[in-house]
Amino acid sequence: MAKTAKTTKTQAPVAAGYVPDLKKAYKEEIVPKLMKEFSYTTVMQVPRLVKITINQGIGDATGDKKLVDVALQELTLITGQKAVPTASRKDISNFKLRKGMPIGVKVTLRGVKMYEFLERLIRISLPRIRDFNGISDKLDGRGNYTLGIKEQIIFPEIDIDKISKIFGMEITFGTTAKTDEEAYALLREFGLPFKKHNN
Repeated sequence: MAKTAKTTKTQAPVAAGYVPDLKKAYKEEIVPKLMKEFSYTTVMQVPRLVKITINQGIGDATGDKKLVDVALQELTLITGQKAVPTASRKDISNFKLRKGMPIGVKVTLRGVKMYEFLERLIRISLPRIRDFNGISDKLDGRGNYTLGIKEQIIFPEIDIDKISKIFGMEITFGTTAKTDEEAYALLREFGLPFKKHNN
């Protein structure tokens, strides 16, 4: 019996002309709304989301190198794009760390994969956090936002019965916004569930 070729989520081809829902929403709904809110005179002034970077620091990797391999596989599954290892930039003897030693993994998403990850994050993963009541609204002063996730198991791509260790991650949203106020408005309109403040 002939074996059929096995396909994974990372190998799925993108159909010609396919436009992710959130990219469509950006052009049709978010741009007009932000132009009105900030009195922009041209579409070019409206901030854009240009990339999403996911970083995982694997603190125990100094004692168990296999943890980096596990994290690479998991992050690749979660994002649909091959993750790459990150290495230590210097020697730190107290932590048994040598320069060049793999200590984490990361992925930078752009285009279709960025929008698809954002949609899954907002609609599926964040609502799975226990006692979830919104995310912090503190930006970095340069129009970028970093969201801390404590457990990778909020992503449905991860089989909770097969994980060997709980990993946290930082998800950074890179925008073209000139101010935090504009970046916040952009991410809010995409649907990031910021905490509501009582006046």
